[in-house]
Amino acid sequence: MFSVEVKNLVVKFGDFAAVDGVSFAVEPGEIFGFLGANGAGKTTTIRVLCGLLTPTQGEVQVAGRDVRRQAEEVKARVGYMSQRFTLYYDLTVEENLSFAASLRKLERGYTERRKAELLKFIGFQFPMKTLVKDLPGGLKQEVSLAAAMLHDPDVIFLDEPTAGVTPAARLRFWNLIQGLASRGKTVFVTTHYMDEAEQCGRVALMGSGRIFAMDSPEKLKRAVFPEPLYEIEPLPGAPLGWWKELEKGKAVKDLKPFGLRYHALAGEPTEWEAAIRSLEGKAVLKRIQPSLEDVFVRVLEGGKA
Repeated sequence: MFSVEVKNLVVKFGDFAAVDGVSFAVEPGEIFGFLGANGAGKTTTIRVLCGLLTPTQGEVQVAGRDVRRQAEEVKARVGYMSQRFTLYYDLTVEENLSFAASLRKLERGYTERRKAELLKFIGFQFPMKTLVKDLPGGLKQEVSLAAAMLHDPDVIFLDEPTAGVTPAARLRFWNLIQGLASRGKTVFVTTHYMDEAEQCGRVALMGSGRIFAMDSPEKLKRAVFPEPLYEIEPLPGAPLGWWKELEKGKAVKDLKPFGLRYHALAGEPTEWEAAIRSLEGKAVLKRIQPSLEDVFVRVLEGGKA
């Protein structure tokens, strides 16, 4: 049985379709990523999966429960960590966890055991009476995760959980996510960070309320870039518009700026060879493996998202 199963999900606000015919399924113990820009429909989809929003159309099951008919049971079996608001900053760590447990109506003895388990799991070493506002940013996120896990949910939804924290804190948080998955928990993550999406078992690329591609990061790269990809870096003193020579004729299939460099797909062989010769003394060319960012840009531009 799937932890999450979605068939033809549509969510409309008036005439606007925030989610437009989305279908996917997630296995138990899988880390599943949603990758997309703001407004892609990621958060709206998660709100449906958490039983917080009734879909306009489609079938949705989470932890074996139907979100239309069994919304309260769904809420009891999922954990949700929002990007913007999970903890009260003017309360202590102890008070926040106790309050989260009271909202779930958890028995006191069970709550105390779960607090101890979860704080050990995240490696929390501050006093419990520390105000949340005094914790480092990354540690706030880890305590937020503990709060979302108090009732031992089957599925955990993390909506951009590492936004605004340091790279070191993001790495530590993802180690925790891997630990949850190894315990059989299904983790559903939305993120803007390509390096985080690389750590998901599968990734859905979403835009304009639709899923344009979905697979493991490596399979997506192979499917979207069957041809060689090259990085072109201009040399100091290269003339302005040096890259325009590449756009003539059929030398390249695609040319995209990536910071100060360009990523190019080779086109017609003879014209490509001529274009390479035209770069001598102007730029350095090397073959590279496509990144998930390359995949994202090509897929969503091809889908006109």
